Amino acid sequence: MCGIAGILEFGRDARADSDALREMCRIMAHRGPDDEGFYFDGHLGIGMRRLSIVDLTTGHQPISNENGSIWIVFNGEIYNHLSLREQLIARGHAYRTHSDTETIVHLYEEYGRDCVKHLRGMFAFAIWDKNKKVLFIARDRLGIKPLYYQLSGERFLFGSEIKVVLAHANVPTQFNGGVLPEFLAFGYLSGDDTFYNGIRKLLPGHTLELTPEGETEIRQYWNLDASLAHDSLDEQSYVRSYRELLEGAVESHLMSDVPVGVFLSGGVDSSAVAALMTKIRREPVETFSVGYGEHAYSELPFARTVANHLKSVHHEIVVSEQDFFKALPLLIWHEDEPIVWPSSVSLYFVARLARERVTVVLTGEGSDETLAGYTRYAFTPLCIHAQECSLRSRVP
Repeated sequence: MCGIAGILEFGRDARADSDALREMCRIMAHRGPDDEGFYFDGHLGIGMRRLSIVDLTTGHQPISNENGSIWIVFNGEIYNHLSLREQLIARGHAYRTHSDTETIVHLYEEYGRDCVKHLRGMFAFAIWDKNKKVLFIARDRLGIKPLYYQLSGERFLFGSEIKVVLAHANVPTQFNGGVLPEFLAFGYLSGDDTFYNGIRKLLPGHTLELTPEGETEIRQYWNLDASLAHDSLDEQSYVRSYRELLEGAVESHLMSDVPVGVFLSGGVDSSAVAALMTKIRREPVETFSVGYGEHAYSELPFARTVANHLKSVHHEIVVSEQDFFKALPLLIWHEDEPIVWPSSVSLYFVARLARERVTVVLTGEGSDETLAGYTRYAFTPLCIHAQECSLRSRVP
Protein backbone atom coordinates (compact mmCIF):
# COMPACT_ATOMS: atom_id res chain seq x y z
CA MET A 1 0.00 0.00 0.00
CA CYS A 2 1.33 3.40 -1.03
CA GLY A 3 -0.17 6.86 -0.99
CA ILE A 4 -0.22 9.60 -3.63
CA ALA A 5 -1.17 13.28 -3.50
CA GLY A 6 -1.04 16.35 -5.68
CA ILE A 7 -1.84 20.02 -6.21
CA LEU A 8 -2.61 21.81 -9.46
CA GLU A 9 -3.02 25.55 -9.02
CA PHE A 10 -5.06 27.59 -11.48
CA GLY A 11 -4.17 31.06 -12.64
CA ARG A 12 -1.37 32.44 -14.75
CA ASP A 13 1.16 33.10 -11.96
CA ALA A 14 0.01 30.47 -9.47
CA ARG A 15 2.54 28.05 -8.00
CA ALA A 16 2.00 24.80 -6.12
CA ASP A 17 2.71 25.15 -2.39
CA SER A 18 5.50 22.70 -1.54
CA ASP A 19 4.85 22.92 2.21
CA ALA A 20 1.18 22.12 1.70
CA LEU A 21 1.99 19.09 -0.43
CA ARG A 22 4.53 17.79 2.08
CA GLU A 23 1.92 18.08 4.81
CA MET A 24 -0.59 16.18 2.67
CA CYS A 25 1.94 13.37 2.28
CA ARG A 26 2.93 13.44 5.94
CA ILE A 27 -0.66 12.79 7.04
CA MET A 28 -0.61 9.47 5.14
CA ALA A 29 2.84 8.29 6.20
CA HIS A 30 1.18 5.09 7.46
CA ARG A 31 0.48 4.14 3.83
CA GLY A 32 4.13 4.32 2.85
CA PRO A 33 6.68 4.05 5.65
CA ASP A 34 9.66 3.21 3.41
CA ASP A 35 10.14 6.27 1.21
CA GLU A 36 8.74 9.60 0.02
CA GLY A 37 9.24 11.73 -3.05
CA PHE A 38 8.08 14.96 -4.67
CA TYR A 39 8.09 16.70 -8.04
CA PHE A 40 7.21 20.34 -8.73
CA ASP A 41 6.66 22.16 -12.00
CA GLY A 42 5.20 25.63 -11.52
CA HIS A 43 1.44 25.15 -11.19
CA LEU A 44 1.85 21.50 -10.27
CA GLY A 45 3.18 19.45 -7.38
CA ILE A 46 2.88 15.68 -6.94
CA GLY A 47 4.09 13.55 -4.06
CA MET A 48 3.92 10.05 -2.69
CA ARG A 49 4.60 7.82 0.29
CA ARG A 50 5.94 4.41 -0.66
CA LEU A 51 5.65 0.91 0.72
CA SER A 52 8.38 -0.87 -1.22
CA ILE A 53 7.18 -4.13 -2.82
CA VAL A 54 8.66 -4.31 -6.34
CA ASP A 55 12.15 -3.04 -7.28
CA LEU A 56 13.24 -2.02 -3.81
CA THR A 57 16.44 -0.24 -4.90
CA THR A 58 15.47 1.80 -7.99
CA GLY A 59 11.70 2.11 -7.60
CA HIS A 60 11.78 5.57 -5.98
CA GLN A 61 8.96 7.87 -7.06
CA PRO A 62 8.05 10.17 -8.76
CA ILE A 63 9.44 8.50 -11.91
CA SER A 64 9.79 10.17 -15.34
CA ASN A 65 10.26 9.08 -18.91
CA GLU A 66 13.60 9.33 -20.73
CA ASN A 67 13.56 13.09 -21.27
CA GLY A 68 11.70 14.15 -18.11
CA SER A 69 8.59 15.37 -19.93
CA ILE A 70 6.22 12.90 -18.22
CA TRP A 71 6.14 12.29 -14.45
CA ILE A 72 4.10 9.82 -12.41
CA VAL A 73 3.11 8.95 -8.85
CA PHE A 74 1.52 5.52 -8.55
CA ASN A 75 -0.22 3.41 -5.91
CA GLY A 76 -0.83 -0.25 -6.72
CA GLU A 77 0.61 -3.18 -8.63
CA ILE A 78 0.57 -4.00 -12.34
CA TYR A 79 0.60 -7.78 -12.69
CA ASN A 80 1.33 -7.87 -16.41
CA HIS A 81 4.10 -5.29 -16.31
CA LEU A 82 6.84 -7.74 -17.37
CA SER A 83 5.08 -8.67 -20.61
CA LEU A 84 4.26 -5.00 -21.24
CA ARG A 85 7.89 -4.13 -20.58
CA GLU A 86 9.06 -6.48 -23.33
CA GLN A 87 6.61 -4.97 -25.81
CA LEU A 88 7.60 -1.40 -24.93
CA ILE A 89 11.33 -2.09 -25.15
CA ALA A 90 10.72 -3.64 -28.59
CA ARG A 91 9.04 -0.35 -29.56
CA GLY A 92 12.15 1.60 -28.55
CA HIS A 93 11.41 2.67 -24.98
CA ALA A 94 14.40 2.75 -22.60
CA TYR A 95 13.98 1.66 -18.97
CA ARG A 96 16.03 2.94 -16.03
CA THR A 97 14.36 0.81 -13.34
CA HIS A 98 12.74 -2.61 -12.91
CA SER A 99 9.53 -1.20 -11.44
CA ASP A 100 5.98 -1.56 -12.72
CA THR A 101 5.60 2.19 -12.22
CA GLU A 102 7.90 3.00 -15.11
CA THR A 103 5.89 0.72 -17.40
CA ILE A 104 2.86 3.00 -16.96
CA VAL A 105 4.96 6.01 -17.98
CA HIS A 106 6.02 4.37 -21.25
CA LEU A 107 2.49 3.09 -21.88
CA TYR A 108 1.25 6.66 -21.58
CA GLU A 109 3.90 7.78 -24.07
CA GLU A 110 2.70 5.10 -26.47
CA TYR A 111 -1.09 5.18 -26.03
CA GLY A 112 -1.97 8.36 -24.13
CA ARG A 113 -5.21 8.15 -22.14
CA ASP A 114 -5.80 4.62 -23.50
CA CYS A 115 -2.82 3.32 -21.52
CA VAL A 116 -5.24 2.15 -18.82
CA LYS A 117 -6.82 -0.35 -21.22
CA HIS A 118 -3.55 -2.30 -21.31
CA LEU A 119 -3.10 -2.57 -17.54
CA ARG A 120 -3.94 -5.67 -15.53
CA GLY A 121 -3.79 -4.89 -11.85
CA MET A 122 -4.94 -2.55 -9.11
CA PHE A 123 -3.95 1.06 -9.40
CA ALA A 124 -4.49 4.73 -8.81
CA PHE A 125 -1.98 7.03 -10.45
CA ALA A 126 -1.41 10.60 -11.59
CA ILE A 127 0.67 11.59 -14.61
CA TRP A 128 1.86 15.10 -15.35
CA ASP A 129 2.44 15.71 -19.06
CA LYS A 130 4.75 18.73 -19.19
CA ASN A 131 4.47 19.26 -22.94
CA LYS A 132 0.67 19.18 -23.04
CA LYS A 133 0.27 20.77 -19.59
CA VAL A 134 -2.23 18.08 -18.67
CA LEU A 135 -2.71 16.19 -15.40
CA PHE A 136 -3.99 12.68 -16.12
CA ILE A 137 -5.41 10.61 -13.25
CA ALA A 138 -6.74 7.04 -13.43
CA ARG A 139 -8.29 4.45 -11.15
CA ASP A 140 -8.45 0.68 -11.69
CA ARG A 141 -11.51 -1.07 -13.09
CA LEU A 142 -12.96 -2.23 -9.76
CA GLY A 143 -11.76 0.63 -7.58
CA ILE A 144 -9.44 -1.47 -5.42
CA LYS A 145 -7.14 1.52 -4.96
CA PRO A 146 -8.78 4.74 -3.69
CA LEU A 147 -8.52 8.24 -5.13
CA TYR A 148 -10.23 11.38 -3.76
CA TYR A 149 -10.17 14.93 -5.07
CA GLN A 150 -11.44 18.46 -4.56
CA LEU A 151 -11.94 20.88 -7.43
CA SER A 152 -12.43 24.59 -6.66
CA GLY A 153 -12.02 27.80 -8.60
CA GLU A 154 -8.46 28.19 -7.31
CA ARG A 155 -6.96 24.69 -7.43
CA PHE A 156 -7.33 20.95 -7.82
CA LEU A 157 -6.25 18.65 -4.98
CA PHE A 158 -6.10 14.86 -4.90
CA GLY A 159 -4.99 12.14 -2.52
CA SER A 160 -5.30 8.48 -1.61
CA GLU A 161 -7.40 9.36 1.45
CA ILE A 162 -9.93 12.06 2.28
CA LYS A 163 -7.77 13.29 5.16
CA VAL A 164 -4.97 13.97 2.66
CA VAL A 165 -7.16 16.49 0.82
CA LEU A 166 -8.38 17.95 4.12
CA ALA A 167 -4.76 18.48 5.16
CA HIS A 168 -4.56 21.42 2.75
CA ALA A 169 -5.22 24.63 4.69
CA ASN A 170 -7.72 25.99 2.15
CA VAL A 171 -10.10 23.02 2.23
CA PRO A 172 -13.10 23.55 4.52
CA THR A 173 -14.40 20.61 6.57
CA GLN A 174 -18.15 20.55 5.94
CA PHE A 175 -20.42 17.57 6.55
CA ASN A 176 -22.40 16.39 3.52
CA GLY A 177 -25.63 15.36 5.19
CA GLY A 178 -27.34 14.54 1.91
CA VAL A 179 -25.54 11.21 1.63
CA LEU A 180 -26.50 9.96 5.09
CA PRO A 181 -29.73 8.15 4.10
CA GLU A 182 -27.94 6.13 1.41
CA PHE A 183 -25.10 5.24 3.75
CA LEU A 184 -27.43 4.13 6.54
CA ALA A 185 -29.47 2.04 4.07
CA PHE A 186 -26.63 0.30 2.25
CA GLY A 187 -23.46 0.83 4.29
CA TYR A 188 -21.67 2.60 1.43
CA LEU A 189 -22.04 5.44 -1.08
CA SER A 190 -22.52 4.24 -4.64
CA GLY A 191 -21.72 7.49 -6.44
CA ASP A 192 -18.78 9.88 -6.32
CA ASP A 193 -19.98 11.73 -3.19
CA THR A 194 -18.31 11.48 0.21
CA PHE A 195 -19.28 12.63 3.70
CA TYR A 196 -17.45 15.91 3.01
CA ASN A 197 -18.89 18.68 0.85
CA GLY A 198 -16.74 19.30 -2.20
CA ILE A 199 -14.60 16.18 -1.84
CA ARG A 200 -15.36 13.47 -4.35
CA LYS A 201 -13.96 10.09 -5.29
CA LEU A 202 -12.85 9.21 -8.79
CA LEU A 203 -15.11 6.29 -9.63
CA PRO A 204 -13.73 2.85 -10.56
CA GLY A 205 -12.93 2.45 -14.25
CA HIS A 206 -12.66 6.21 -14.77
CA THR A 207 -9.96 8.69 -15.74
CA LEU A 208 -9.74 12.43 -15.13
CA GLU A 209 -7.84 14.99 -17.22
CA LEU A 210 -7.21 18.54 -16.06
CA THR A 211 -5.35 21.60 -17.33
CA PRO A 212 -3.96 24.59 -15.38
CA GLU A 213 -6.89 26.59 -16.80
CA GLY A 214 -9.30 24.33 -14.90
CA GLU A 215 -10.61 22.48 -17.95
CA THR A 216 -11.73 19.06 -16.68
CA GLU A 217 -12.80 15.87 -18.44
CA ILE A 218 -13.86 12.69 -16.64
CA ARG A 219 -14.23 9.58 -18.80
CA GLN A 220 -15.34 6.02 -18.11
CA TYR A 221 -12.94 3.61 -19.81
CA TRP A 222 -14.40 0.31 -18.56
CA ASN A 223 -17.65 -1.24 -17.43
CA LEU A 224 -18.63 -4.89 -16.98
CA ASP A 225 -20.52 -5.98 -20.08
CA ALA A 226 -23.08 -8.56 -19.04
CA SER A 227 -24.90 -8.48 -22.37
CA LEU A 228 -22.44 -10.62 -24.31
CA ALA A 229 -23.89 -13.88 -25.55
CA HIS A 230 -22.12 -17.07 -24.49
CA ASP A 231 -22.56 -20.78 -25.00
CA SER A 232 -23.88 -22.80 -22.09
CA LEU A 233 -21.34 -25.35 -20.85
CA ASP A 234 -21.51 -28.33 -18.53
CA GLU A 235 -20.75 -27.89 -14.83
CA GLN A 236 -17.27 -29.43 -15.01
CA SER A 237 -16.25 -26.95 -17.70
CA TYR A 238 -17.19 -24.02 -15.47
CA VAL A 239 -15.39 -25.57 -12.48
CA ARG A 240 -12.24 -26.18 -14.53
CA SER A 241 -12.31 -22.69 -16.04
CA TYR A 242 -12.83 -20.98 -12.68
CA ARG A 243 -10.01 -22.96 -11.09
CA GLU A 244 -7.63 -21.99 -13.89
CA LEU A 245 -8.59 -18.34 -13.56
CA LEU A 246 -8.27 -18.41 -9.76
CA GLU A 247 -4.89 -20.12 -9.87
CA GLY A 248 -3.66 -17.61 -12.43
CA ALA A 249 -4.87 -14.73 -10.25
CA VAL A 250 -3.11 -16.11 -7.17
CA GLU A 251 0.12 -16.64 -9.09
CA SER A 252 0.07 -13.12 -10.51
CA HIS A 253 -0.44 -11.65 -7.03
CA LEU A 254 2.72 -13.36 -5.78
CA MET A 255 4.80 -10.88 -7.81
CA SER A 256 6.86 -9.30 -5.04
CA ASP A 257 10.41 -8.60 -3.88
CA VAL A 258 9.32 -8.84 -0.22
CA PRO A 259 7.80 -11.62 1.95
CA VAL A 260 4.17 -12.59 1.15
CA GLY A 261 1.62 -14.25 3.45
CA VAL A 262 -2.11 -14.98 3.46
CA PHE A 263 -5.03 -14.18 5.77
CA LEU A 264 -6.69 -17.46 6.73
CA SER A 265 -10.15 -17.74 8.29
CA GLY A 266 -10.64 -21.43 7.61
CA GLY A 267 -13.52 -20.73 5.22
CA VAL A 268 -13.67 -21.87 1.62
CA ASP A 269 -12.40 -18.61 0.14
CA SER A 270 -9.22 -17.97 2.10
CA SER A 271 -8.48 -21.70 2.34
CA ALA A 272 -8.56 -22.03 -1.45
CA VAL A 273 -6.18 -19.08 -1.84
CA ALA A 274 -3.81 -20.48 0.81
CA ALA A 275 -3.86 -23.92 -0.81
CA LEU A 276 -3.11 -22.56 -4.27
CA MET A 277 -0.38 -20.33 -2.89
CA THR A 278 1.23 -23.38 -1.24
CA LYS A 279 0.97 -25.35 -4.47
CA ILE A 280 2.53 -22.58 -6.57
CA ARG A 281 5.36 -21.82 -4.16
CA ARG A 282 6.03 -25.47 -3.31
CA GLU A 283 6.91 -24.54 0.24
CA PRO A 284 5.08 -23.72 3.49
CA VAL A 285 3.47 -20.27 3.44
CA GLU A 286 2.86 -17.92 6.34
CA THR A 287 -0.80 -17.80 7.39
CA PHE A 288 -2.43 -15.29 9.75
CA SER A 289 -5.73 -15.64 11.59
CA VAL A 290 -7.78 -13.61 14.05
CA GLY A 291 -10.33 -14.76 16.60
CA TYR A 292 -12.28 -13.64 19.65
CA GLY A 293 -12.29 -14.61 23.29
CA GLU A 294 -15.92 -15.66 22.81
CA HIS A 295 -15.31 -19.10 21.28
CA ALA A 296 -18.78 -19.34 19.74
CA TYR A 297 -17.87 -16.47 17.39
CA SER A 298 -14.24 -17.40 16.75
CA GLU A 299 -13.06 -19.03 13.52
CA LEU A 300 -9.66 -19.98 14.88
CA PRO A 301 -10.40 -23.75 15.12
CA PHE A 302 -11.29 -23.84 11.41
CA ALA A 303 -8.19 -21.84 10.50
CA ARG A 304 -5.97 -24.19 12.53
CA THR A 305 -7.42 -27.22 10.74
CA VAL A 306 -6.53 -25.76 7.35
CA ALA A 307 -3.13 -24.52 8.53
CA ASN A 308 -2.25 -27.99 9.82
CA HIS A 309 -3.37 -29.57 6.56
CA LEU A 310 -1.24 -27.16 4.50
CA LYS A 311 1.66 -27.33 7.01
CA SER A 312 1.82 -23.54 6.97
CA VAL A 313 3.78 -21.33 9.33
CA HIS A 314 0.71 -20.27 11.26
CA HIS A 315 0.16 -17.17 13.44
CA GLU A 316 -2.88 -16.14 15.48
CA ILE A 317 -4.19 -13.21 17.47
CA VAL A 318 -7.19 -13.10 19.82
CA VAL A 319 -9.10 -9.81 20.07
CA SER A 320 -10.77 -9.04 23.38
CA GLU A 321 -13.86 -6.90 23.88
CA GLN A 322 -11.67 -4.13 25.27
CA ASP A 323 -9.30 -4.30 22.29
CA PHE A 324 -12.22 -4.15 19.87
CA PHE A 325 -13.79 -0.95 21.20
CA LYS A 326 -10.48 0.72 21.97
CA ALA A 327 -9.47 0.43 18.31
CA LEU A 328 -12.60 2.08 16.90
CA PRO A 329 -11.50 5.77 17.03
CA LEU A 330 -8.23 4.96 15.23
CA LEU A 331 -9.99 2.89 12.57
CA ILE A 332 -12.61 5.58 11.94
CA TRP A 333 -9.72 8.02 11.45
CA HIS A 334 -8.12 5.64 8.95
CA GLU A 335 -11.33 5.03 6.99
CA ASP A 336 -12.50 8.67 7.05
CA GLU A 337 -16.07 7.49 7.62
CA PRO A 338 -18.06 5.39 10.12
CA ILE A 339 -17.16 1.71 10.51
CA VAL A 340 -19.91 -0.36 8.88
CA TRP A 341 -18.64 -3.92 9.14
CA PRO A 342 -17.27 -5.32 12.44
CA SER A 343 -14.86 -7.39 10.35
CA SER A 344 -12.93 -4.17 9.67
CA VAL A 345 -11.76 -4.25 13.28
CA SER A 346 -10.65 -7.87 13.06
CA LEU A 347 -8.87 -7.11 9.82
CA TYR A 348 -6.90 -4.34 11.50
CA PHE A 349 -5.59 -6.66 14.22
CA VAL A 350 -4.65 -9.50 11.88
CA ALA A 351 -2.97 -7.03 9.51
CA ARG A 352 -0.94 -5.63 12.39
CA LEU A 353 0.08 -9.20 13.28
CA ALA A 354 1.05 -9.98 9.68
CA ARG A 355 3.16 -6.81 9.37
CA GLU A 356 5.56 -8.28 11.93
CA ARG A 357 6.43 -11.08 9.47
CA VAL A 358 5.50 -10.08 5.91
CA THR A 359 4.85 -7.00 3.77
CA VAL A 360 2.17 -8.34 1.41
CA VAL A 361 -0.82 -10.59 2.11
CA LEU A 362 -3.35 -12.36 -0.08
CA THR A 363 -6.95 -12.72 1.09
CA GLY A 364 -10.17 -14.46 0.11
CA GLU A 365 -11.97 -11.15 -0.47
CA GLY A 366 -14.11 -10.90 -3.59
CA SER A 367 -15.21 -14.50 -4.08
CA ASP A 368 -18.76 -13.84 -2.89
CA GLU A 369 -19.08 -11.17 -5.55
CA THR A 370 -17.80 -13.41 -8.35
CA LEU A 371 -19.78 -16.48 -7.27
CA ALA A 372 -22.95 -14.77 -5.99
CA GLY A 373 -22.23 -15.98 -2.48
CA TYR A 374 -24.26 -13.42 -0.59
CA THR A 375 -27.94 -14.13 0.10
CA ARG A 376 -28.99 -10.93 -1.64
CA TYR A 377 -27.78 -12.30 -4.97
CA ALA A 378 -30.20 -15.23 -4.72
CA PHE A 379 -33.06 -13.00 -3.57
CA THR A 380 -32.63 -10.36 -6.30
CA PRO A 381 -33.93 -12.42 -9.28
CA LEU A 382 -36.75 -13.77 -7.09
CA CYS A 383 -37.79 -10.23 -6.16
CA ILE A 384 -37.63 -9.12 -9.80
CA HIS A 385 -39.76 -12.12 -10.83
CA ALA A 386 -42.29 -11.35 -8.07
CA GLN A 387 -42.53 -7.72 -9.20
CA GLU A 388 -43.09 -8.78 -12.82
CA CYS A 389 -45.81 -11.21 -11.76
CA SER A 390 -47.46 -8.51 -9.66
CA LEU A 391 -47.43 -6.06 -12.57
CA ARG A 392 -48.86 -8.62 -14.97
CA SER A 393 -51.67 -9.47 -12.55
CA ARG A 394 -52.68 -5.79 -12.45
CA VAL A 395 -52.92 -5.43 -16.21
CA PRO A 396 -56.55 -6.03 -17.35
